[in-house]
Amino acid sequence: MPVREESAFSAEPTDEGPTGPAVEVASARKTERIPALDGWRATSILLVLGAHLLPLGPKWLQLNFVAGAAGMALFFTLSGFLITQFLAGGMAVGDFLARRLARIIPLCWAALIFLVLWHRYDAVTVVRNFLFVANLPPVTLLDGGEHLWSLGVEMQFYVSIALICLIFGRRGLYLVPLLAFGVTSARIVAGEQISIVTWHRIDEILAGGIIALVYAGWFGTRASGTMKRLPVWPFAILLPLCSHPAFGPMMYFRPYAAALLVGASLNDCPAGLRRVLVSRPMAYVAEISYALYVIHGVLSATWLGSGDRLVKYLKRPLLFGTVFLLAHVSTRYYEQPITRRVRDWTRSRRQRRAAATSVRPTSAASRPAG
Repeated sequence: MPVREESAFSAEPTDEGPTGPAVEVASARKTERIPALDGWRATSILLVLGAHLLPLGPKWLQLNFVAGAAGMALFFTLSGFLITQFLAGGMAVGDFLARRLARIIPLCWAALIFLVLWHRYDAVTVVRNFLFVANLPPVTLLDGGEHLWSLGVEMQFYVSIALICLIFGRRGLYLVPLLAFGVTSARIVAGEQISIVTWHRIDEILAGGIIALVYAGWFGTRASGTMKRLPVWPFAILLPLCSHPAFGPMMYFRPYAAALLVGASLNDCPAGLRRVLVSRPMAYVAEISYALYVIHGVLSATWLGSGDRLVKYLKRPLLFGTVFLLAHVSTRYYEQPITRRVRDWTRSRRQRRAAATSVRPTSAASRPAG
């Protein structure tokens, strides 16, 4: 089965801002809006759509492969950055899991139900897909759902990082760099330059977590200051090179090229690039990016994606239009109402916990002396 390069597109937008959804990066304590992250999310899904649905340049240049690998690396980096920021900022593990499950499951399971009704599968295959482990050997992804392998990587990361925080507390996040370098080392030993198996791919999410910790000052002001002074363009050039199979061993550095590109853009992004990243069109694409990701793969396996090469490309405008229309409807009228309800529920739980914590000392102080 060919590896399809894309990501889960599951980062959670929260409060609306003038150029689109703000990104909540400091959890319960503070909401810091970083519009450039929306731009990178939009860039990643556009790269994936191009990789899967368009001929990008002469075939011998392998630009479709490069676009898919780079797009996936960017979004896995964003996912790792945002999730680590949530937990580093003090979000309760239970709230974190509730919000992530509400973000991923509704649309993904709807797509899986459609695919299961479309073709017949054995019970084990169906269960593995619904539990997000179908990307692990033996790979049992559904026809039309091959691209959902990355959701398995995402969900397995959520569970793993939540367990680490439950066992070690927030200090467990210091394990993120060690885990990232360990996974990259395992890839090098196994010769896995690119893979859909979690333990040979999750370093792309963990690299984003490293950037989040550096950005938050967990490794000192010198490290965070150095990252803030990094130029963007060297990493913008490096990422495509690390995503091209012709450059062989450089592909092992892909997680860190993507992470450094995002990290370098957080504070000193060139004006021209920043204008593109924070533009309204990019904010809109970022808003519907998860739905675009899930839906485009499913529809590509239908009549809209069928036929010989010429027929397929004649249908492409219709396929693109249908994908964007369904993604808009799904995001606005299906996914966002669910995530809002869960977000409100976790917020009320947090407020109740805070109220209970503030009441206990008062009650104890007012108790008469025995």
